[in-house]
Amino acid sequence: MNEAIETRELITLDGLDVLLRGTYHRPHARASNSSTAMSERSRIGILFLNSLTLPRAATGDSAVYWADAFAERGYPSFRIDLPGLGDTDGALPIDLLDFINKGGYASIASAKVKELVEHFDLSGVVIVGHCAGAVSAIYTAATCKECRGLILMDPYFHQKQAIRPKIRQGLSDWALRSKVGGFLSNIYALLKDVSLLVRGNTLPKNANRPLLSRWKELASTGLPVLIFKAPSPKAPGTKPRVGEFDYLKHVLKLAGRKSQVAVKLIEGTDHSFANRTGRASVRQHTERWLNVCFPLKQYEASGVDASRSAASENKSYSKNAEQCLHG
Repeated sequence: MNEAIETRELITLDGLDVLLRGTYHRPHARASNSSTAMSERSRIGILFLNSLTLPRAATGDSAVYWADAFAERGYPSFRIDLPGLGDTDGALPIDLLDFINKGGYASIASAKVKELVEHFDLSGVVIVGHCAGAVSAIYTAATCKECRGLILMDPYFHQKQAIRPKIRQGLSDWALRSKVGGFLSNIYALLKDVSLLVRGNTLPKNANRPLLSRWKELASTGLPVLIFKAPSPKAPGTKPRVGEFDYLKHVLKLAGRKSQVAVKLIEGTDHSFANRTGRASVRQHTERWLNVCFPLKQYEASGVDASRSAASENKSYSKNAEQCLHG
């Protein structure tokens, strides 16, 4: 408990007369390559944004676990509550999800990224977002020159509804409980799939086109992006359910051949990534990705050939994205 207190610090960011509260996870001194802690100017910070109404700790304190882990590896990590969420004061918009889908938090989050970089003397920040938080992360990165990379957990690129209509939710619950309902659900999915084939590659009407535009601007420049995907019901691998538009394939195409987008499917977890398997896998893959894209000095000074290792890892990540695109 004492160690946890020593390695964390409650912080406030009060620039632009907007006060945000958060937690700073200090990089461990043992991650330095000398007796004196390495200046954070040589380090990339990791910033976690809220997912919809969840506080900065996230489901089951999963964000706390990841922030602690990355700080232990030498990356200063931050979890902040945006206005109206967690410990930060403010009134939430009436339709919070619509506000997020339009990039409502981008300007304030971008300003706070700059504040973090200046206050903690960082070289830049990797922004982490889960679900709706991934939407905020993309919009923020598009307006923030201090953003050096993105980690997106189960991002979506359509105009998602916070609450499903009662009739539709009732039918969905019935389909899960009833064999007849399940059979009819499969037929409905096949009909949607036929409609999808007829429509071809045309985006659905509920596609979030402004978000897709921001994504293309970012990914096509070669910004390092790591996408985590949890298995979907009735869907193989990273593919969507039958009858649903393949947004992952679409955004990988938009990113282009020169992009640095890596996709990792985490088997054995759910949308929250908060169970033991999800936490461990996200930590493992993120640490490898950080070591490839944002290596710390101690890795460069080690006996391992860092450049050769990084090149090998980059090929592995690129191959993974290509398999998602063409598989």
